[in-house]
Amino acid sequence: MLKNDLLHLIEKKRAELIEVVNQNGFTSAIAIRYSQELDQLLNEYNRIYIKKAYTY
Repeated sequence: MLKNDLLHLIEKKRAELIEVVNQNGFTSAIAIRYSQELDQLLNEYNRIYIKKAYTY
């Protein structure tokens, strides 16, 4: 996946999470699911793009 595509998905999921939290609260099932999905995207970004920067 291209870096810009992944960043776009991260920002989209972050916006969705904020909206869901505002409507349903931090501990709602949907907010937890969206938070986990955002975590997966961030972990993927870190695995692909951040760790490579520190690998010599």
